[in-house]
This record gives sequence, C-alpha cells and structure tokens, in this order.
Amino acid sequence: MTLLNKLRNKFWNKLQKSLSKIDLDQILYKSFWYSKVNKIDTKNVIPNYFTATPNIGAGIGHQMANWIAGYWFAEQFGLQFAHTPFSNEKWEQFLGFGQQEVAVQDLVKRGYKIVRIPLFDENNKNEVVRAKKIFKAFNGKKVIFKAEQDQFYQAQFGVLSALQTKFYANPIRKTEELKYDATYYNIAIHVRRGDITIGQLNGNSNLVMRWLDNDYFINALQSALSYIKTDKPVKVYLFSQGEKEDFEEFNKIENLVYCLDMGAQETFLHMVRADALITSKSSFSYKPALLNKGTKFCPANFWHGYPKTKDWILLDDKGFLKN
Repeated sequence: MTLLNKLRNKFWNKLQKSLSKIDLDQILYKSFWYSKVNKIDTKNVIPNYFTATPNIGAGIGHQMANWIAGYWFAEQFGLQFAHTPFSNEKWEQFLGFGQQEVAVQDLVKRGYKIVRIPLFDENNKNEVVRAKKIFKAFNGKKVIFKAEQDQFYQAQFGVLSALQTKFYANPIRKTEELKYDATYYNIAIHVRRGDITIGQLNGNSNLVMRWLDNDYFINALQSALSYIKTDKPVKVYLFSQGEKEDFEEFNKIENLVYCLDMGAQETFLHMVRADALITSKSSFSYKPALLNKGTKFCPANFWHGYPKTKDWILLDDKGFLKN
C-alpha cells in the first residue's frame, strides 16, 4: 500500500468515525444516496454478493472476525458470499478459506462493481432496514456490496458449522503433527500476554479489559479438572509469551508443558486439537475454540457470544464455574 493510500485511508477512517458518533456517517456513501433516488427493479434480479475485508493491520483472530461477519451477513441478507483474501496467504491455506468460494477479484473481471455500504448495528432495526434498502436499490445491477472495515458481528458462532467444515476437510490436516500424547487427556491453556502486558503499564483501556491474571487461569484449570470426566492421566499445555518465571503460579501443576516459543499457526492448531481448551479474553483463542470439538472453558465476560451447548463452559471473573 502506497503512502498516499495510507493517508487516504487514515483520513477516511477518522471522518467516518467522527460522523458515526452523530449518526451521520451514511452521508459519506454513494450507495446510501443511490438508495434514496433509484427506482427499485423488481423484474430483473441478478444475484448480488456481500464481502468484508480482513483488517490487514490486525492479528489473525481479528481478521477472522471480519471474514466471519461477511459470511454471516451475506446469508442474513439473502446475498451470495464473495471472498476477500487475508493479508497472509498461509493463514488462508491453513484455515481452508477461499476454497469453493467465488473471489471478489474474479467477480470484478466478470463485470461486477464494488459498492461500499455504511456500518450498521445488527441490533438496531433502523440501521438494518437502511442496509436492506441499499441492497434492494441495486436489484438488476451486478454488484458486490463491501462492508465497511470492522463491521461488527457479535455472536460469531453463527458460522461455526461452515468454519469447522472448511477446517477439517482441508487436506493440510493430513500432514500436520501435534505435540500431544494420545495416552493423556490434553488440556490447552491460552494465557494472553504480549501487547496487553504493556497495556497494563500505560493504562490503555482497550488492553486493560483484556487482562486476566495468572490466578484466573489456575482457578480455571481447577474448574476444568473438576468438570472433566476422563480415565486418562491429564497433561497441561500452557501457550503464551514470555519466560517461565512469569508463570510461577503454574509450577505446582503436574505434567505441565510450557509452549512459550511456539509459532502462531502451530499454537492455533494445538488449541483447536486439544481435548479441552481454556481461553483468554482474546480472539486468538476464541477462534480456535470455534473449531475445537472438545470442551471449552471460557470467560463469560467477553465481547463475542458462545453457543448454549454442553461443550461450552463459562467461567466467572475469577475463573470459577459460572452458576
């Protein structure tokens, strides 16, 4: 991306956010004005598409959330889903995204035009109606509706089945190796540190709210052990960043394996494949939880939703089983 494009995007994002605070951001979009003046074509209906762009400046958990939002809203609005690539092709191959999906770039070659739409709150009826009016206004046109950057979709698990199908049907799965011992019941714990550790020092509120101390995870592990029923001995794998000295509270745990230098994809894979997974307040462990077919122990106070099924166990702010 050129410097000029970066400056344009920065200006656009600042302007869009400023106007959204007073509910006027829609005036920036040609699609909004078009929906006001165009006569809807009810006869010549052409299948149109919806896409969302993974945020190139964010981590893989965040990028997946963007992609999931595009996939979900395409279905909710009766549109076809068009795939916009991730910034890192290796993650696409790893997750199975882009396979058996039509790509935005291919649609453009076929004469489709990209039309940006304003952000909308999925829980705000007026904003949803506004989005639907925009979609209808383009009946008869070859259009790919592009969601504004970071269009929010809270539940995320609404596409769980599709995510798992893509992941487990991926031929890459046949060549992957795990550190887990099949004779043990393997529990993965993701302790988010790194950027949020710095956030505690400078008082960054966005990072402070994501912090869970070591005691939380010790309690979470005890909660998991009290809940799980297995005849196998248990082995615990701690996935995080830092040094062993940062996790002294875990020294008393038997059969503990520190995984502090493991790469991002290998860490992600092990969280997916664990018999039980204890997550952080982090998209990087929430997304593997969506793919994990074992038991998940998660902080109830989180910004994405959880399925109400027996394999999702919610914990309170101290790491204890939530009543």
